[in-house]
Amino acid sequence: MRNRIVLAALLAAMCMMAGCSLNGTVPESTSAESTSPPETETAKTEPPTTEEIPQTSEDPASQPPDEALNGCKIIVATDIHYLAKDLTDFQKGFQYSVDHGDGKVMQYIWEITDAFVEEVKKEQPDLVILSGDLTYEGEKESHEELAAKLGEIEEAGIPVIVIPGNHDINNSQAAQFVGDTFLGAENITPDEFEEIYQDFGYNEAVSRDPASLSYVYQVNDYTRALMLDTCQYKPKNLVGGMIQDDTYDWIEEQMEEAWNLGMNVIPVGHHNLLDESEVYLQDCTIEHSEQLIDQLESWDVPLFLSGHLHVQHYMRSRSDSGIYEIVTSSLSTPPCQYGILYYGDDGSFRYHTKSLDMKDWAKKTESTDKNLLNFDEFGKKFLSKVFYNQAQDEFKRLDTLNGLTKSQKDQMAKVYAELNAACYAGKVTDIRDKAKAKAGYKMWEEEGYPSILAQYLEWITADGTKDYNVLSPE
Repeated sequence: MRNRIVLAALLAAMCMMAGCSLNGTVPESTSAESTSPPETETAKTEPPTTEEIPQTSEDPASQPPDEALNGCKIIVATDIHYLAKDLTDFQKGFQYSVDHGDGKVMQYIWEITDAFVEEVKKEQPDLVILSGDLTYEGEKESHEELAAKLGEIEEAGIPVIVIPGNHDINNSQAAQFVGDTFLGAENITPDEFEEIYQDFGYNEAVSRDPASLSYVYQVNDYTRALMLDTCQYKPKNLVGGMIQDDTYDWIEEQMEEAWNLGMNVIPVGHHNLLDESEVYLQDCTIEHSEQLIDQLESWDVPLFLSGHLHVQHYMRSRSDSGIYEIVTSSLSTPPCQYGILYYGDDGSFRYHTKSLDMKDWAKKTESTDKNLLNFDEFGKKFLSKVFYNQAQDEFKRLDTLNGLTKSQKDQMAKVYAELNAACYAGKVTDIRDKAKAKAGYKMWEEEGYPSILAQYLEWITADGTKDYNVLSPE
């Protein structure tokens, strides 16, 4: 390896029930056969009010100017979890999966995807990168339907490139919802993934990894995207990520070739390069990722793009040097945002997020749906309800928490929902001190263990010292 400055590095992510989100970090195995949602007691108390959920709309004064750094403008999106509309009848089984899921607004995933397509056309980026978990649970019909929508972006003259996520290939949980039941659906193989998305990176690849679905895409005359398949799906899909030995050899060949051609390299993976979450490491960070970190840093690659967590976040491998990783939050989870990356020909970069303007899309399409016309408020209430349910479900699951009163559980669930929603938006810093002073938070500290939610809240508040929606290294 040659330790020299590569003039680039970056791209990104789109598309868990989610890979490493709290509710989906290590999903319980469920049969693809018909199952009814469990009869759980619905909490009578109200989840947090919308005032308790932080505002997530962008502050224009904090955003980078809307021009590239003599380079390219890239839209980065991840973890769409698109579900073909024919695969649900919107009855009890589907609704339960929504209300007790991980925060994805699955009841409006079609509108969210269509709004994203229209915003991409309006933004006119040089490239769109989707970094995996393209579908809900890897349904073939979902893949095919999403690919058709991505085709609308390319028809507008904007290239789209994709890689798979842990939900997308050989997934035995491919989903179909009928009445009260969850039924299996047809999934896809790695070869079928490549065939369905052949027009979204694979046919245009300047190099293909024989050992995986990784490839290299030529962004412009100065920059290449190194699209890394970090998923495990043989013989079936697993949540965690890893890179095969043969792929490491291929990566090194691509880095050396890029250097010889004077090219920047932007690596993109579904799973995380760095330990972005101190609580959820095993299935979020790429297994033995230190090998990939060393490899990329030996070529002075400045940036790695990923998804999987559903949380807006970034960090650096060392406090004052090393590679940055930006984790873009799930497009399907409020505030339903994507990243805009300006990547310079000299390897410099700026990044900020932008929330989908669902209200504007609803007006333009003449929708009469009040939730869509007031999507910001709807999204906050929805996410609050889901995370409140997560906490209440945890209380039912752990016998050690049975001694808590109904009032205590209510206060704890509310503060959990408040902090987790802020974490997903990358804005815990906005409410951190106020939330920690609440009685519900103190109960988590005193009564919450051994629940992993207590550990998660401890990490959220310790980590939430900055806004993770803007990164502009000097």
